[in-house]
Amino acid sequence: MLTKSQIKLITSLGQKKFRIQHQLFIVEGVKGIKEFLNSSIELHTLFTTETIFEAPTQQTVLVTDAELKKLSALKTPNTALAVFKIPKPNPVNENALIVALDDVRDPGNLGTIIRLCDWFGVKDLVCSTTTVDCFNTKVVQATMGSLTRVNVSYLDLETFLANSKMPKFGTFMDGKNVYEMELPRQGIIVMGNEANGISKAIEQLIDQKISIPRFGNLQATESLNVATATSIFLSEFKR
Repeated sequence: MLTKSQIKLITSLGQKKFRIQHQLFIVEGVKGIKEFLNSSIELHTLFTTETIFEAPTQQTVLVTDAELKKLSALKTPNTALAVFKIPKPNPVNENALIVALDDVRDPGNLGTIIRLCDWFGVKDLVCSTTTVDCFNTKVVQATMGSLTRVNVSYLDLETFLANSKMPKFGTFMDGKNVYEMELPRQGIIVMGNEANGISKAIEQLIDQKISIPRFGNLQATESLNVATATSIFLSEFKR
């Protein structure tokens, strides 16, 4: 049976400060939950309306649809909600291709970028401390389980780039045409904030500015969405 303390805990995890305090985050939906259950990320509690998961009985709570609605952040809850323990990030592997985010704020963008990293085999995503929390419920939903396979690290991005010996590629409107470049297998691709791009402090640490050319006749489009741009850059680096 669902208790008041469980409802209070789960609803509080919608806020970052309580996720940090309890070291817990929420996953909703059957597919996403199964991805996390099959990973090394540790389950705290599973709330489900159906017994369709391979999870320890002592950590599973059967609930009604009405009870699940009290817990869920979704307008239409999807069968189950699980609470997992926030894992500690692994050290960043600097002998591979890395994506770094400078102050990306939109949860949907971050979730999509995590999925793109998973798709293109990028194991490490480095985020500035001002980038949206990857355990935000909307981010977790958008990753569709890819968060289990991408190591997300929140670091002082300026210090990380300054100390790294890898080539650093920054994405700018006035950068070199990425389609005309020979790109390395290893390096750091830095993506900037949705409204302001890469900050001045980070720009000073970039070795090569790169861009995606506009092909429209009017060339009136101001910029590409950061997640869309990430997909194009990753495709070119992997090609």
